[in-house]
Amino acid sequence: MDEDTSWTLAATSAAHARDRADHTAVICQDRRTSYGRLHRLSNQAAHALRASGAGRGTRVAWLGRESEYYYTVVLACAKAGAVLVPVNWRLTPKEADHILRDSAAQLLFVDGDFLPVAERVRPTLPALDTVVRIDREGDTDPGAGLRAWWAGAPDTDLDPVTGPDDAVVQIYTSGTTGLPKGAVIPHRSFFTLAPAMRQAGLDWVDWRPDDINLISLPGLGTAGTAWFWNGFNAGLTNVVMRMFVPQEAIRLIRGLGVTTTFAAPAMLRMMLDERDAGPEAFASMRKIYYGGEPISTSLLTRCLEVYGCEFVQIYGSTETATVPVCLPPRDHRAGSPRLRSAGKVCPGTGLKIVGPDDRPLPPGEIGQICIHTPGRMLGYFNRPEATARTLRDGWLYMGDNGYLDEDGYLFVCDRINDTIIVAGQNIYPAEIEKEIAEHPAVAESAVVGLADDHWGEAVHACVVLRPGQRLTPRELMLFLRGRLADYKIPSVFHFVSELERNPAGKILRRIARERLQAAAAASADHTHVMEGTAR
Repeated sequence: MDEDTSWTLAATSAAHARDRADHTAVICQDRRTSYGRLHRLSNQAAHALRASGAGRGTRVAWLGRESEYYYTVVLACAKAGAVLVPVNWRLTPKEADHILRDSAAQLLFVDGDFLPVAERVRPTLPALDTVVRIDREGDTDPGAGLRAWWAGAPDTDLDPVTGPDDAVVQIYTSGTTGLPKGAVIPHRSFFTLAPAMRQAGLDWVDWRPDDINLISLPGLGTAGTAWFWNGFNAGLTNVVMRMFVPQEAIRLIRGLGVTTTFAAPAMLRMMLDERDAGPEAFASMRKIYYGGEPISTSLLTRCLEVYGCEFVQIYGSTETATVPVCLPPRDHRAGSPRLRSAGKVCPGTGLKIVGPDDRPLPPGEIGQICIHTPGRMLGYFNRPEATARTLRDGWLYMGDNGYLDEDGYLFVCDRINDTIIVAGQNIYPAEIEKEIAEHPAVAESAVVGLADDHWGEAVHACVVLRPGQRLTPRELMLFLRGRLADYKIPSVFHFVSELERNPAGKILRRIARERLQAAAAASADHTHVMEGTAR
């Protein structure tokens, strides 16, 4: 492909409609959409967007589950010059309000199930001009409302208004402050990896036109959406799940002959735990990609036996927007010390470890991980200071500490920003601590992640109460419901007398984590800590 003319989703859509119009682009709930039909529908949606006033740079939000219509709207935004802002449907109204307000979204597509959230936040959002219901009451087609909205619009191609370096999606992440930031992702993010791999003669990460690709991770985040669009660019068939259900994933893999997928290790474990999970169910798989956490030796052994295909670990972030580091299939051998690593830097990408003075460190020395990738974000939306801290001279400062070995393998030691990863979902302690602090009995708290055999990590909260106050874990859990999405609410509460601080007065989550880890190691049964009542 010529980067100057073809590295946009709009140009790729037109090329596929010309060259492989009848090939299935998306399968969702047994509905099949060809590349030709996807191109025509997204053209209609793009014309409707322009008619509604959406143009170059306009933020268009989506609050709903995934389907072929979600990706149709992303394509429509790409063709109209708008930027799609996905809002995780698991968020509370307060959390959704922040994303809609921060992005200044002018148009919102919303599923009927989440209309109450939209109605609750809309009166205080002056920029939000239009709300369109995605589905329609009584209709089994999840996009019936959308189709009614764009009905009558032409399906002709639009004049191109964007290039590879223009924004196409804005995905919200968070940092140590806990305030979500919109990472602005350009078209080129979905085009840089595949040609770099081919040019280097490597197949660590590859998409083939005859693949059947299961989208296991939510397309509302960078990992899921990048996996879809890289597959789309290759002209393969993407299988979209409305939400991940292990048994349904196995049915799709077996029934459709799925060949590739990208999942969190916890999701792979969930599928293995299903009764009908056996080698015959996964006979079509050729390669499984996973990320969010390293895979344990015991789980990898089970995966290799049952899935019977190649495995690739991926390390990246919302800000990298593509795959910068991966552990190739050849290193996925039980007992290999390299399984503790994140892998090697991908072709066309730079990787360095720097010390406090920003100078590169030699192999074996721990410092901050920095990545230079052509697929990186443009920056954080309307956050120049945060962008300047994270993106410096083209290098992304990942917020993770790690080191390189003599062979160039990256070992991640700790997350500087204390991000917790549960089944591939990023959870940010400061956001949770802020809500815990709203309880009148709480003085302060420290939220950390501890290793969990099932989910990868579990959210633990160390809580200090105000003098004379009493509180139970159940009471605090009930208090947080409605304030935080369910997956962010701590699974374990530890009531403590005090929290360690550094000389500047900052709470040291690292110390809290180490103490909990030591307590867990000293006692196989610490139920009394989880269920105890604070005095």
